[in-house]
Amino acid sequence: MTHNLSQCRVLVKKAVAAGAKALFLPEASDYIAPSAAETVSLVQPASASLFVLGLQSSAREHRLSINVGIHEPAQNGKKVKNTLVWIDEHGEIKNRYQKLHLFDVDIPGGPVLKESNSVEKGEAIIPPFATGLGNVGMLICFDLRFPEPSLSLRRQGAQIITYPSAFTVPTGRVHWSTLLRARAIETQSYVIAAAQVGSHNEKRTSYGHSMIVSPWGDVVAELGGEKKDEPEIAVGEVDLEKMEKIRKEMPLSRRTDVYPEI
Repeated sequence: MTHNLSQCRVLVKKAVAAGAKALFLPEASDYIAPSAAETVSLVQPASASLFVLGLQSSAREHRLSINVGIHEPAQNGKKVKNTLVWIDEHGEIKNRYQKLHLFDVDIPGGPVLKESNSVEKGEAIIPPFATGLGNVGMLICFDLRFPEPSLSLRRQGAQIITYPSAFTVPTGRVHWSTLLRARAIETQSYVIAAAQVGSHNEKRTSYGHSMIVSPWGDVVAELGGEKKDEPEIAVGEVDLEKMEKIRKEMPLSRRTDVYPEI
């Protein structure tokens, strides 16, 4: 976790140098362990985590909001929570979301990846909250495959939807960009997806390709799929006037008299 904190601090400095108002970091930025047991053994409360405390200090020092995916203890002590926190420019954790949809894959004769072995699923969609960039709605990784949460966030006023991720390489190659653009187009919102990249351990490699997508579905910025010697950031502008123009000129009037409102 010390190494990951140092990497994130490099990104903080790059974001500040670029004049960014906020930095969006990937899912599980604190650590990705090779086993469920180790995932649970490493977890700490945010109030005691040197990783989280270090980012809070950086946010305070640089007056930079930071959105970061971390692990937090679950109540029973046998699992962890996969959470996403918003640290404001004063270094305070103002909002927290717990991942709803867990990635469970068990293919006969193929890979087995069961997030539910070590992670407790979330139970709520957190309403969008105001930031210096706009109203942010938070989701995580596998949530991307389900349009319902993003549509709910849009109905509640989201202008930006986040999908910090550690996507697998095989699924990332075929679905990552398509899903991100689909969520942006159908919600007419900015989508920001900070993604882990490269090998974590013998069992896990992430696809990368962090991306910012406009409400029209254009890719505003994208990083690559190879791990570099030094971490990178993608920088893009959130243009709320453009977003409102798109929403006005392409109105999406839901037929909630025919199907349920989400």
